[in-house]
Amino acid sequence: MTTADLAGADLRGLLLSRIRDVPDYPQPGVVFKDITPLLADPAAFGALTGALAELCVRHRADKVVGLEARGFILAAPAAARAGLGFVPVRKAGKLPGVTHRQAYELEYGTAEIEVLGDAFVPGERVLVIDDVLATGGTAEASLELIRRAGAEVAGLAVLMELGFLGGRARLAPALDGAPLEALVAV
Repeated sequence: MTTADLAGADLRGLLLSRIRDVPDYPQPGVVFKDITPLLADPAAFGALTGALAELCVRHRADKVVGLEARGFILAAPAAARAGLGFVPVRKAGKLPGVTHRQAYELEYGTAEIEVLGDAFVPGERVLVIDDVLATGGTAEASLELIRRAGAEVAGLAVLMELGFLGGRARLAPALDGAPLEALVAV
């Protein structure tokens, strides 16, 4: 089954059927969205990779960024399928050499992400891919980091958007007109 064989609702249905809810993980009251069944199904994972690769092409990306850690699993094969380079954005202290670093706020504290200093050529268009858009903090920091590194944000693509957490509204200013694509919204 190819991505071309799966249109909108069919793709959404396939993806949702392979995402498992895990109640009370990692803490009571949270319903974790587990994508490991989707990754284990070659047809579903192939359809997801194809859909993300199509977004890379549609938004004229030159490179693809994946956010640590599950974003790596989705972004790297999508970049390869689209014929583009993949750049990891990692938690601070995980990359060798000169890096650009961006701090952001969490619910209880702060964190930092970084990218290699030579990851982008100035003006390159970069599509960010991640698994889930929740509150938008990490995605917002990645957009700022990409711009500080001299690249242009082509957009943000996620497998799943948790709409009730308000990430899309938070990201609107940071996207600055760049598209936000969610393959599945819950």
